[in-house]
Amino acid sequence: MFGIPEWALPVLAQGERVIQFTDYPATFVTSRNETSRSLDLRKLDGMFTPKDQFFTTQHMGHPDVDPAAFRLKVTGLVEKPKSYSLDQLKALGATEVPAGFECSGNSPRGMQGLASCGKFTGVPLRKVLSEAGVKADAREIVFFGADHREDEVDFRGTKYKVDQQFGRSLTREEATAPEPFIAWNMNGEPLTKAQGFPLRLIVPGWYGVANVKWLSQIHAQEDVYLGNYQARWYRTLKGEMVDGEMKWTETAISRMHLKSVVARVTSEAGQIKVLGFVLNDGTPLKSVEVKIDNGPWQPATLDASNTKYSWKLFTYAWKGATPGEHTLVSRVTDAKGRVQPEAADLANKKSFLEDNGQMIRKVTIT
Repeated sequence: MFGIPEWALPVLAQGERVIQFTDYPATFVTSRNETSRSLDLRKLDGMFTPKDQFFTTQHMGHPDVDPAAFRLKVTGLVEKPKSYSLDQLKALGATEVPAGFECSGNSPRGMQGLASCGKFTGVPLRKVLSEAGVKADAREIVFFGADHREDEVDFRGTKYKVDQQFGRSLTREEATAPEPFIAWNMNGEPLTKAQGFPLRLIVPGWYGVANVKWLSQIHAQEDVYLGNYQARWYRTLKGEMVDGEMKWTETAISRMHLKSVVARVTSEAGQIKVLGFVLNDGTPLKSVEVKIDNGPWQPATLDASNTKYSWKLFTYAWKGATPGEHTLVSRVTDAKGRVQPEAADLANKKSFLEDNGQMIRKVTIT
């Protein structure tokens, strides 16, 4: 069994103890290099993830941005191109939004650690776009980060080396919806360097790749954006039977698929509590359930502090637990009737992204 030191655990109630999972590999670490960090779910202790635990991953390192010299540019098919300092952006007004999200590559391979939830402060994106006046023929809004590097672009087997900025886009309709916003604070403090200081895009309900960090330019254009981290790296290949034939389709990584994860198990005065979270696209939830071993699905309780785009915490009171090894698994169903799939249901998905299958956890009761 792979354990963690007591000092690394969240503060426990008097008499409460952690029942450790036995499924963590001995090689599990939260940080493998300077630009990558996972959340150890066993530390989950509330709605908002502390800044020094919030997951982070990126492709082009951490750029150094001078906040005094920084300007956010709004360019392309706009009536009034803009160049905002941080103070000018903040003068447009501020809103706070709890947003939970995960990397689209989050999965049991990394013990579901590429997920977190924060309270972000910023300005609605559509207010910035409105000030610039997006022209009628602009159909795509592209977001570029300050991070860039020389990268290879593969075209029919030939590789071309070019300097590329990290970029993602939204359609005009998606970008001017009420939800997307430009954030400068997380959990009441300025963004950390790892979280995109001084600005990042937040698209609630979408996978983390859409939440462009070190946001430096917003560009309106007519054509569909085909950047490396949108058109090539972040796509899912999946097969589906249609009229008795397997049809293979590629889809872009965008809104989060419905997922729940059992994160932590504790015991207090003989009562065992299972804690977990749900991530999805903001659709209201119908139910979250937990199954012990091969027993029936039992209802879990959703936390009253959950909001539309936060991760949704849930608890389950495990009664009658017997000594020995046990398995636990959760599943979530939303108001549209979508049910979190079993791992076997994703057999026809060839790429590893968007793995929202049920994750079976293992514990030993003593």
